[in-house]
Amino acid sequence: MYGPRMSRSILAWAAAAVAALVLPASASAKDYAGTALNIIPSGQYGSVPVPEGADLQARMYDGLTPLFDQVTAADLTTYFKSSRFGTKGQCPCRVERVPRRGVRIVRDRFNVPHITGRNRLDLSWAAGWVVVEDRGLLIAQGRYPARFAALDAPGIDAFSLVTGLKSVTVTAQADRIIERRQTRALRRLGREGRAILRDIDAYVAGMNARLRFEKSAQKPFTRVDVYAVNALAGQIFGQGGGDEARRSMLLDALQKRLGEQEGRQVWEDLTEQMDEDTRTTISRRFPYEQVPAGATGNAIIDDGSMTPTALQAASARSRAHRNMSNFLLVSGRRSTNGHPLFVAGPQIGYFYPGLTLEMDLKAPGIEARGAAMPGGAGNLLIGRGPDYAWSLTSAGSDTNDQFVETLCDGSDTKYLYKGRCREMGLVDAGEIQGEGRVVYRTTVHGPVLGYATVDGRRVAISMKRSSHGRDILWQVMFKRLTDGKVRGLRSFYRAAATSPFTFNVAYADDRDIATYSAGRLPIRDPRVDPRLPTIGTGEYEWKGFLKPMDHPHEANPASGVLTNWNNKPAPGFGSADDQWTYGSIQRVQMLDAGIATREKHDLASVTAAMNAAATQDLRVQGSVMEAIAGVLAGSPAPSARSQRMLDLLLAWRAQGASRVDREPDGAIDAGAAATIISELYPRIADAVLGPVLGPQLEQLNQIVGSDNSPRTGFTGGRINYVDKDLRTLLGERFRSPFRTRFCGRGDLEACRASLWQAFEEAGAALAAAQGTDDPAQWRSDADAERIRFAPGLLPITIRYTNRPSGIQQVMTFTGHRPGRR
Repeated sequence: MYGPRMSRSILAWAAAAVAALVLPASASAKDYAGTALNIIPSGQYGSVPVPEGADLQARMYDGLTPLFDQVTAADLTTYFKSSRFGTKGQCPCRVERVPRRGVRIVRDRFNVPHITGRNRLDLSWAAGWVVVEDRGLLIAQGRYPARFAALDAPGIDAFSLVTGLKSVTVTAQADRIIERRQTRALRRLGREGRAILRDIDAYVAGMNARLRFEKSAQKPFTRVDVYAVNALAGQIFGQGGGDEARRSMLLDALQKRLGEQEGRQVWEDLTEQMDEDTRTTISRRFPYEQVPAGATGNAIIDDGSMTPTALQAASARSRAHRNMSNFLLVSGRRSTNGHPLFVAGPQIGYFYPGLTLEMDLKAPGIEARGAAMPGGAGNLLIGRGPDYAWSLTSAGSDTNDQFVETLCDGSDTKYLYKGRCREMGLVDAGEIQGEGRVVYRTTVHGPVLGYATVDGRRVAISMKRSSHGRDILWQVMFKRLTDGKVRGLRSFYRAAATSPFTFNVAYADDRDIATYSAGRLPIRDPRVDPRLPTIGTGEYEWKGFLKPMDHPHEANPASGVLTNWNNKPAPGFGSADDQWTYGSIQRVQMLDAGIATREKHDLASVTAAMNAAATQDLRVQGSVMEAIAGVLAGSPAPSARSQRMLDLLLAWRAQGASRVDREPDGAIDAGAAATIISELYPRIADAVLGPVLGPQLEQLNQIVGSDNSPRTGFTGGRINYVDKDLRTLLGERFRSPFRTRFCGRGDLEACRASLWQAFEEAGAALAAAQGTDDPAQWRSDADAERIRFAPGLLPITIRYTNRPSGIQQVMTFTGHRPGRR
């Protein structure tokens, strides 16, 4: 691998070419950025042994965290690095020679490759060379597990196989299926698809050239590797829905215990599918996935009837989805320089080698810089062009459905579809060492997850994904953005609309801020409730896909601000069946609060809003703590210890509820409050929901999680239910009120008693653990929350922060190329 420990041949090439650094570079297109900064904490290096300096960006990233909301312009250039085109001001640099004429690679002091080519295919080839050089370990581990993502192999969380360093072999059948479907999707795209195929072939050639240079024993890369890695990214970040069966079992359990009407009412409240009180990024309504008044196209799975394989498959799909990214866009009207401000990035975890790597690409007509991903074929995932920047957050819109297949002929492998009893397909995908072969059945809808019963009758459950076989089409958007084909709002919307995966795409240039919520979104039969499994006999199939301009999108809102932290994109837009968290409280509100502190912003103040929210505790900073205190007001605490715990939490809230350890000395600066809320919150949620849910409380916890904490990124954990129910009890009115009264079943005194009891139990647990009954003496362990880079190759740890990690860009543009589209 390339790095300070270079092979002798690379050193010889570098020595022979060092004079090229002083030669005049080819003429550059104008860079219209006023400020262009970024950071990738995992860094550019990816080899083992870990090279010296591999943690440089991690240290810079960590330096911003303790500043909280006090970020200055000088801090930006201290804790972010330049993302200008070329190497000016970014040296010392070194030339890396490669075995392809017309390609020039210069590495800057962060090891970022600045790539110049004669044409687009040169850039694609060089990107393939660099990705094996800088992420060879990651690709070698991920290329085969990624096949399972492309196939939708049931029960397989492909990314966990990668991070768990699992050894995988795949079959020729699996590769044939992937190759056939993905190549066909590109060819059907016409000229643009054929151009991407050429890019992929050049990219693969560059990857294999690097393998030959390293004398690697790996099998040569193919198109299938590229297709599969794109599918893996989609499985992690670009899907939504597909968990109807488990959630329908909860409905069945509630109805059996509470009666059909009350059980349904409780379940309806829990889904929050169309909650008008949730925070949306876009103000305009975009109707999608309305629930029909009388759905006849659904089946409800009998509670407890899913086979272990079906449950495991459903749980694995749920675990595979990650929704962790944000953007803050401020319009020119609200910026001090009169131009839009762009602070944005994806949250993809912390790894070494990193899941992303940086590239600066230049060829005739092309100037782009940003984060690439393995499998990107010369395109940038997140980045900037000459006069615009873009980023992504996972949208989680409803792209996946589970279908209930009617079995026939007394067989588990035959099912009824459009009046005919059909034989299921069979796929042998390969083997996971130590876990066995991956063999599964398929129907017309997709892979069979397993079996269950409906009204006592055995059925199969299959899963249909709208982007299946089209994963590679994700690259269309990135090719247009990388190649400079986006020149304004219209071309931005057209590019974003090509994504088969569900993402909120953020955009800014020198005049406009905009967002578009992308994805191949099915239009369901009007007799189908999208929250429940669909009957798979052929009567209730999808009726097409949402038209591009019916997707949520907005530019330059009256507020002058677009923020998103994986919250709902727009009013009227139905939540996916696996998204039960779009309620009255969401972490994006912490970003909004930071932006609301002033009317006019600069890049430092927008970054400060992001940085403050990154260490704030939503359970205390958000409205739920105020509601807890409001319910408890006027009633005496059962003990001085419980009262002191509440007082410490409210004092922490007044100070901003940050979990930061500035020194760092291993203790969270807030003192006892941070550990109090971590012990207390799950008990509070149990106290609120337990009276109604009873034995179904644990079932709900398995679906939405039991905790809302740094570990979950302050998502899920029932906080939306706790917040709305307690505020309702205090007399607050909502546009989408719960029909169920949860805490104390609506009785204020009973609710108070249960909340105080939660304080008592949390206090007793903490007193035993900390060795003192005095809450003021309790310590909150910051070291336990420090971020470690998986799987442990990079030894550095950094302070806890909940901010973009794949790349974070800080950008503003002050001009634009001639012509806008």
